Amino acid sequence: MQTNSEHLLKLAYEAAKNAYAPYSKFHVGACVLYSDGSTYTGCNVENSSYGLSICAERNAISSAVANGKHCGLVAIAIYSPNADLCFPCGACRQWLAEFSKDAKIIVRDKEGIKEFSIQELLPHSFSL
Repeated sequence: MQTNSEHLLKLAYEAAKNAYAPYSKFHVGACVLYSDGSTYTGCNVENSSYGLSICAERNAISSAVANGKHCGLVAIAIYSPNADLCFPCGACRQWLAEFSKDAKIIVRDKEGIKEFSIQELLPHSFSL
């Protein structure tokens, strides 16, 4: 499946506007793409008890799962106005690996769009 990285980043950009980040002020948006062309977005939602916060990537994946998507994850675009190359944290990398060993991670910096495989970012993911 051909991915339109620019479009996915735009959706992630829009999702980042909805982030609830009163503590870190670090807004993040994510957009996941599935093999049937469907997309789901998420943003980070913080909590004063930091462990209860959820990242944008896991929020987007959870939204997809809530809509019946358990397989077919192709790519995820991640955007933050606070940082260039906003990579997923370790927990989000493991979540991505859970749903696709071939997922493409799309980020942007001042030089343009960069794409990485989940295998590059998490070469030895845990699995049962």
